[in-house]
Amino acid sequence: MYGSRSGISPVMATVILVAIAIVIAIAVAFWATGLVGVFTRFEKIDTISAYSTTAAAGGAGTGRIIILEIKNSGSASATVDNIFINGRPCITAGADNCGIQYSNDGGATWNAFPAAAGLTLNIGNQTMLLIDNDPDGNELIAGVIYEVSVHTASGKSYPSSVQIT
Repeated sequence: MYGSRSGISPVMATVILVAIAIVIAIAVAFWATGLVGVFTRFEKIDTISAYSTTAAAGGAGTGRIIILEIKNSGSASATVDNIFINGRPCITAGADNCGIQYSNDGGATWNAFPAAAGLTLNIGNQTMLLIDNDPDGNELIAGVIYEVSVHTASGKSYPSSVQIT
């Protein structure tokens, strides 16, 4: 009635099913690890130094200036899209009212701040920001303490206080 029986043994079937389950588990683990990495990335701007000096010492600007040295120590890129001085934005309607410049080479060369696109700091990058005026376009006043806040495209602010000398 059953003549010749062909097929695989129950032991071989179990080994094959266990192997398939392990391969699927490894694939899911790699996928989940990558997915978690995407959701746990963050930006973090550290202010290395914040000080005031005169334009002659800073290499750019006109009178008293503020120099901010910042670094992205987070795990994702950050785009600086505005600078606030005493709670007021320097960049309004795409125009830079504070004369912001940046330098990626320690102040040897200064470039105009890209007001329309913002300044992108990749992970670990450091830059210097030079601020020449207050948001009204007036010179910075000696003896006054200014709160300077770096604002990023993700909506975070990183404040520092600088007394103008």
